[in-house]
Amino acid sequence: MHKTEFKYCVPYFDTDQMGVIYHGNYLRYFEMVRNQFLRDIGYPYTKMESEGTMLPVVQAQVDYKSPGFFEDELTFIAQISKFKGCRIHFEHEIINQDEKLLAKGYTTHCFMCKTKRKPIPVTESFIKILTDKGII
Repeated sequence: MHKTEFKYCVPYFDTDQMGVIYHGNYLRYFEMVRNQFLRDIGYPYTKMESEGTMLPVVQAQVDYKSPGFFEDELTFIAQISKFKGCRIHFEHEIINQDEKLLAKGYTTHCFMCKTKRKPIPVTESFIKILTDKGII
């Protein structure tokens, strides 16, 4: 499966008073690398939305393994692990500069018609891109 990696240096505002990354930021980090994944394969959110499709999160989970700190050099990793019907599932990992796993988790999204706000099957254009890129 295709993986996207995204590098990030933790700024002060991502941390709490102890200099530890605030736990809520990990979902934001998942979003950042997922956006990069979609850009990398040539199907960014802007293209998706121009085709009348949205991709809201319907489920998310983060397993915290080790704390991250101010000025850590992080690598965010994302890949599609499955999709079926209207849903697509991304697996995420976040590691630090010492290759220590800080967090892993997943997000599940539902393809949705932008105007009707109703679930739709995974779009043909998305499947074509995944096929052309050898992801599926």
